[in-house]
Formats: sequence, structure tokens, C-alpha cells
Amino acid sequence: MFFKNLTLFRFPTSVDFSEVDTLLPHVVLKPVGALEMSSRGFISPFGREEKEQFSHRIGDALWLTVGGEEKILPGAVVNDLLARRLEEIEEKEGRKPGGRERKRLKDDLLHELLPRAFVKSSRTDAFLDLQHGYVAVDSSSRKTGENVMSDIRGMLGSFPAMPLNAEVAPRAILTAWIAGEPLPEGLSLGEECEMKDPAEGGAVVKCQHQELRCDEIDKHLDAGKQVTKLALVFEDNLSFVLGDDLIVRKLKFLDGALDQLEHIDEEGRRAELDARFALQSGEIRRLFLLLEQAFKLSKADS
Repeated sequence: MFFKNLTLFRFPTSVDFSEVDTLLPHVVLKPVGALEMSSRGFISPFGREEKEQFSHRIGDALWLTVGGEEKILPGAVVNDLLARRLEEIEEKEGRKPGGRERKRLKDDLLHELLPRAFVKSSRTDAFLDLQHGYVAVDSSSRKTGENVMSDIRGMLGSFPAMPLNAEVAPRAILTAWIAGEPLPEGLSLGEECEMKDPAEGGAVVKCQHQELRCDEIDKHLDAGKQVTKLALVFEDNLSFVLGDDLIVRKLKFLDGALDQLEHIDEEGRRAELDARFALQSGEIRRLFLLLEQAFKLSKADS
């Protein structure tokens, strides 16, 4: 279990999480009902089969997982059956149903099909750093991240989490780094970037597997293009692509980090997950603190 993306939010460190284990059993995922399209709720980070421990914590690092169940009911199937029903009515009664009747027929079809529809399961993991006041959601989707914030808010009753707010323009910082300005200590350029002309509808250039400090890149910069995504490496531990939206994509844990797992003495799946979470939360914390300083990220209001 390693996060592959990080959508980050800040929250006040004054938020009280002491009752989380008491509150979680009341907001767990329930199986989607026969006539429901979807269901959401918390599940154990250790898997759906775990029915007692719905969170995991090491020091100030809290791991929560939101599970989901969604009925798979393709629109094409519904529309095809609806077309047949409409044809039957036209043949038997010699009339074409109006808009209101068509809607009622479609609703009736949905109620017929829902109990037999396949169910797709999902999970979204989130790491909360209670000391530094941020949440890292394992998703590159802002909407998915916001949904997790809403789930936590529903559990706690109040959770004033907000997207990251940088006091300096992230695009300007990323562009400066690729142009040759010094990067923060421990950070180096990768081999991928995306550059855009700031004009509306302007050109977009994507580079992969390329040395980023080169004449070709400089020509694009001279033409006024700005960096919107930039591949970076943090020491020998992490590689990732950072966007000007401050979402971390394509996160990979490198040998410098993974070598630490070789020294685990305990055996078993739970011990392995515990060690991976300890490693992951520590590395994400170090990365967040670096980004916080580089982009002058605002603190959340208490």
C-alpha cells in the first residue's frame, strides 16, 4: 500500500481527533441497497474484511479509508430497453408516449434493473498529519479529495479543511526551476514536463524522457511558455510530477526509501502494512514540509 498521487488539504491543528475511533463505527460503509445507485462510508485501512479497527495511527499520523459501492448500469442498456417499451406502446396503442410518460417509464426501468445490477467497489486512502495540519488523499482528482473531506466532516461534525493556498504562484516557481534557478535542497529535476503558452488557447508542449536543462527547453521558455507540470526527484526516496495546481501525480517510492523496509523484524501482512504506513507517512511529511517552504503554503485558520 503506497499512495500513487497526493491531493493535499490543510486543516487547523486544533481539530480534535481523540474521538475518531468512537465515531467511525457509526459512519462505516453499508452495502448498497437494492434500489440505491451508490453507497459511501469508512472501511478499515487493512481491508473490508476487518470489522473492528476502522483507522490506524502511528504517533501523529492517522490513516483513514473511505470505501464505496456503485451500481453499474450502462446508459446504453437502459436506453435500449426504453426504446423497446416505447415501440411496444406505439404498436399496441397506436400512440407515441410524451416526455412525462417517457420519464416515468425510464424510472420504472431503473427500479427493475437496479436489484440485478453489478456492484463496483472502490476505496480511497487518506493520511492525516495531525501535527502539521494537512491531509494527503491518494487521488489526483480534486473532486475525489473534496469528497473525502466531506466524509471526514460528516464524521467529526466539523472539519474546516481547505485546498492548499500558495503565497507565490506555483507556475512561476516551476518555471524558474526548469530555467536554472536553484531547487530546494534534496530536490532535483526529473525527465518530464508540460509547458503552456499563457495566452488563451495557446500551444502546449509535453516532454518525456528528456533532459530538462537543454537548449530546446530554453527556446520554449524564451517564447514565453510556462511550466504547468514538472517531474522531480526528492533525494533517492521519491519521484513524482508536481502540477501548478500543487497536486502530486505519479508518486513512486524509490530504493532509498524502500531499503528501509528490509530491516523489518516482524512478519505477517499486518506488520508489513504497519511498516509501509510508517515509512510512507514519514516520507510524505518530509515532502510536504519541503513544498510548504518552497511555495510558502498558508496555514489553516484555527
